[in-house]
Amino acid sequence: MSQFYISEGITRRSGLSFLWSAAALAFAGAAVVLKASHSEAQTTGMERRGDRRSGRDDRRTERRTGRTTRREERRN
Repeated sequence: MSQFYISEGITRRSGLSFLWSAAALAFAGAAVVLKASHSEAQTTGMERRGDRRSGRDDRRTERRTGRTTRREERRN
């Protein structure tokens, strides 16, 4: 079997080296593609999250203000 590789000019070591290089390039390419698509989705998601957060902050402020007002009325 090793004679087959030697006669073709490709050794096991160079064949594995080539496979590892191809796998590394594929992994790096996939990471770049995922990062680019993720950043676009993140922007839209961040806008929705900001809207939800501002709504929660407003409701919390109203609750706390109302609570303070009720406490002051009871104390007087």
